[in-house]
Amino acid sequence: MSAPTRAARRDRRRRRVRKKITGTAARPRLAVHRSNRHISAQLIDDETGRTVAAASSREAGVTGGGNITAAGEIGRLIAERARAAGTTTVTFDRGGNRYHGRVAALADAARAGGLEF
Repeated sequence: MSAPTRAARRDRRRRRVRKKITGTAARPRLAVHRSNRHISAQLIDDETGRTVAAASSREAGVTGGGNITAAGEIGRLIAERARAAGTTTVTFDRGGNRYHGRVAALADAARAGGLEF
């Protein structure tokens, strides 16, 4: 039997994380998606299936694409948009990615922007 691929291992981590956390209207889920080129974040209310706020490195005005600088900008943007939507506390969903590098930079910037998780 061969070892699971990197994508399969990430998918198992993602499922394990999602079993434990859900977003509510009072405390939405901050879901992070990281690709090779970009990074994005959404605040999701899983009870109604609604996206409260979103930010992506594909947006105009965000510099750096998918690097750590851009991840920090996205964290700041999502915190600003969350406050505008009336949310200050969130549940963090790292999407199966390790809490390291761009994911950690996004989370740190979101915390600095006023989000609690």
